Amino acid sequence: MTAMCIASSLGNGLQATLAALRRGSSGLLPCRFETVDLPTYLGEVPGLDQLRLDPALARFDCRNNRLARLALAQDGFEAAVAAAKARYGAARIGVFLGTSTSGMLQTEQAWRRRDADGRLPDDFDYAGTQSIFSIAAFVTATLDVSGPALVVSSACASTTKVFATAARMIETGMCDAAIVGGADSLCLTTLYGFNALQLLATGPCRPFDAGRDGLSIGEAAGFALLERVDQASQAAHGGGVLVLGVGESSDAHHMSTPRADGAGAMLSMSRALIAAGLEPRQIDAINLHGTATRIGDAAEDQAVVSLFGEATPCSSTKGHTGHTLGASGIVEAVIAALSIRESFTPGSPHTTARDPDLHCCYVTVSQPGRIDRVLSNSFGFGGSNASLILGRAE
Repeated sequence: MTAMCIASSLGNGLQATLAALRRGSSGLLPCRFETVDLPTYLGEVPGLDQLRLDPALARFDCRNNRLARLALAQDGFEAAVAAAKARYGAARIGVFLGTSTSGMLQTEQAWRRRDADGRLPDDFDYAGTQSIFSIAAFVTATLDVSGPALVVSSACASTTKVFATAARMIETGMCDAAIVGGADSLCLTTLYGFNALQLLATGPCRPFDAGRDGLSIGEAAGFALLERVDQASQAAHGGGVLVLGVGESSDAHHMSTPRADGAGAMLSMSRALIAAGLEPRQIDAINLHGTATRIGDAAEDQAVVSLFGEATPCSSTKGHTGHTLGASGIVEAVIAALSIRESFTPGSPHTTARDPDLHCCYVTVSQPGRIDRVLSNSFGFGGSNASLILGRAE
């Protein structure tokens, strides 16, 4: 990872994110989004309604692409991509992104403006906004790259799975470098959908807490530039962080509920370890998927303890950012990279009374200490699981 960038309810950019993590701050606030009337908390990114895209990219204008644009403007990421283009050429840089909602809000707002015959307004551009590929088309146009591009939409595992996609594309010679990441933004379908599933917490979410009552929805965008170790400068913005391995699995147990025994989660983690050539004891910290649902946290705890035991430090950052759905993989990959680069394990805001029935070594307050290898989990609806291992480059 030679460069990375992020925008979330914690703030814009790596430094704002790092400061909030170290303080134990949370971006979760009572829901005031659009016309939503639900007793829950959200991780909303401020200022997106006022952000405007370049006029040449006006067809892509929607909340999701504005959020992506906000992230791309952070942390010198565009300059890093420009330098990569100079090394490889624009056609040799791939774009592999993830999202679950895409521009859903734009469609919801267009639906309100349909005419008496049910036709959507003429200014609604489905391909530019709602299409799953919209974010890749927008990012390639913004960064002026022309390598292979695709978008993964596998719920909350989306932006972890793209690391595996990029690795395969680079390994097979389809490209020399890859931009990975993505965005997910707030919309009414997501909020009312999770409410209908009775999964929304009434206050800020509390992963692994004895009194946890559901998740808090957030929105975020993040991106990373991946290059081969023999081609990339390890002194680049990524701070000498390596992608060591990615594991994927699909347990297809239930549309929205994970297997209670955590078998799919354990398989993806095991495959990540095999890909990285590591033993469980060589992982210094685990970023849990940890959404604060009763069943989800318990299933992940069982999988983690079965594979790693009860001593490896674990935490979920969902209490900081909310569950950013399809963007959670890249958000937590960036946070994992920061924990390696800055030598700390993030805490878990709002988690005050750890569930005694869960046995992993759950960290509630940010702890300093050298971290060489982090495993980060992302588990999506339908049983789509992905685990990413990042490591220090020395």
